[in-house]
Amino acid sequence: MQQLNAQKDSNAWIMQTWAAFFLSIGMTTTGIICLPVDFWTKGFMGMGLGFSVASTFSLGKTQRDLYESTRLTSKIEEAKVEQILSQHGVLK
Repeated sequence: MQQLNAQKDSNAWIMQTWAAFFLSIGMTTTGIICLPVDFWTKGFMGMGLGFSVASTFSLGKTQRDLYESTRLTSKIEEAKVEQILSQHGVLK
C-alpha cells in the first residue's frame, strides 16, 4: 500500500504565521483604542474583532477536519481495493 506522507511545515513558516497573527491583532487593537470615538463604539468594534478571530479559527479547523476526513476515507477505500486485488491474486 502506498503511504501518504504527512506534510510538515518548517519552523520558519510556523513562526511567520504566529508573528503575522499577533501583529495583525495588535495593530487592529491599537487602531481601535486610538480611534477618536466614545468607549461604547470602541467596545463594539473590539467585540467584532474578537468574534472575527474566533470564527476564523473555527472555519480553519472545520476545513482541516473536512480535508482530513476525505484523506481517511480515501485511505480506507484504497485498502479495500488492495485487499480485493490480493485475494484474487492480481498483486501476486
